[in-house]
Amino acid sequence: MSTINTVTEQLTRAGQVIEHDSFSIIDQETGPHAYTEAQWPIVRRMIHANADFEFNGLTDFHPDAVEAGLNALLHAKERGGIAMMADVEMICVGLSRPRLAHFGVSTHQFISDEDVIEQAKAEDTTRAVQAMRKAHRLALLDGAIVGIGNAPTALIELVRLIREEGVRPALVVGMPVGFVSAAESKDLMATVPEVPWIVIRGRKGGSTLVVAALHALLALAEARQKQAVAA
Repeated sequence: MSTINTVTEQLTRAGQVIEHDSFSIIDQETGPHAYTEAQWPIVRRMIHANADFEFNGLTDFHPDAVEAGLNALLHAKERGGIAMMADVEMICVGLSRPRLAHFGVSTHQFISDEDVIEQAKAEDTTRAVQAMRKAHRLALLDGAIVGIGNAPTALIELVRLIREEGVRPALVVGMPVGFVSAAESKDLMATVPEVPWIVIRGRKGGSTLVVAALHALLALAEARQKQAVAA
């Protein structure tokens, strides 16, 4: 079991007790698992987000994923800030503004931009594809944390940008949900060794899970900061 003290955003003692008890129940009911001490808090928070224990096993990590994400967050301010690029607005809205500001992270999504819509119509592609291309044109992908929870085509396009145009995000949290290309897009992402990733295998996923994974990563980064100060 993880011994990492995951930082909470609960502001009352009662809220902290409920969250602590929830995590304890998840640990007890899960039992032994194959995740590392650094990976488990992320999976556990994903389970906590929707009470689905199948994410113990469905969640897969590039070997460098957690450290890459933590490194990006912990050094963001000295690099002038980093982008958190999302496929849909729901991810941006769901993330903690105080925590993002603390680490110097700005959120971006372009799915509903007029130029994205027009280009998607003109090229007969999805808005999600064009949104990723716009992010690339604006130089928002290199060094970014990319969260994809809704659109498999966004993840497929991101893999193309990585392979063909040399885009290098710091971390990709690829968890699109659905029946058309969702599982395939995540399997494709998992074949990319150059860029660290966290994916959910199969059809399950969604923006809520991306937010949960990112909140866990932010909490781990905050805990590491506090440990460094105390050392």
